[in-house]
Amino acid sequence: MSSVPDGKKLVRSPSGLRMVPENGAFNSPFSLDEPQWVPDKECPRCMQCDTKFDFIRRKHHCRRCGRCFCDKCCSKKVALPRMCFVDPVRQCAECSLVSQKEMEFYDKQLKVLLGGGTFVVTLGTSEKSETMTCRLSNNHRYLFLDGESHFEVELSRMSSMQILTDGTSPENDIHTYTSLLDSHYISEGGTSRASGMLLHYKPMGSQDAQQLRMEAADDKKVASLWLAAMHKAAKLLYEARDQ
Repeated sequence: MSSVPDGKKLVRSPSGLRMVPENGAFNSPFSLDEPQWVPDKECPRCMQCDTKFDFIRRKHHCRRCGRCFCDKCCSKKVALPRMCFVDPVRQCAECSLVSQKEMEFYDKQLKVLLGGGTFVVTLGTSEKSETMTCRLSNNHRYLFLDGESHFEVELSRMSSMQILTDGTSPENDIHTYTSLLDSHYISEGGTSRASGMLLHYKPMGSQDAQQLRMEAADDKKVASLWLAAMHKAAKLLYEARDQ
C-alpha cells in the first residue's frame, strides 16, 4: 500500500490493484464495493455452463459479481472504474457487457459534467434568478454552482430529478425521468432536447427538501450536453442502490 499526492492510495486486493481515496468517506457516489467471492468449496461447477471443475478446468471469480466460472465463461478482462481498478480485470460475460457500457460514461459524460454548463438558477419559490456555472466536483460528490454567489448540492442528498425539455406547451415542458430515492423505473424520454433541470434535495443539516430549478443560459448546446450527461449520472446512482 502506498500513498500518492492527490489523496488516494494504491491498494492490492485479491481482485487486483485499486486506486482508492485515502479517506473512505470521500468515495465517488458512482463507485461500487468489491463483491464477496463465492467460496471455492461452495462452487464445484461453473455457475454459467455447469462444467465440473477439476485439475484441468480451473475456477475463476468474476471481479464484478464474485461468482465462480470456468475460464471459457470468465475469460474477458474489462476496465472496471466503478471499483477503482487500475487495470482491466477478469469478468463474466454478463458483467463485462455492463462494464463496457459504463465506460462510455467515464470516457465521455463524466468529462462533460466536470467541465460544467451555464444555467439560469432559481432556488425554491424565489422570483430571483442568477446565471451560474454548474459543474460536478472532482470527487464526483457535489454539484458546484458558481455565480455572484456560490452553493453546492451533495448528490447523495438528492431525492428527485426532472428534465426540462423544449416542449410545445407548458404541460409538456417537464419530463420526469428519474427519482433517485422513490422511483422504480427510469424513462429515457422522447426526442426533445434537454433545456433545463428541476432538482429536489435536502441541504446539509436539514431534513426539509429544497427545490432547485436550472434552465439553459446562452450556450444551449453545451447546456443540453451537460444535462444529457447528468441523466446518465442519475441512472448510475439509481441503479447503484441495488448493487
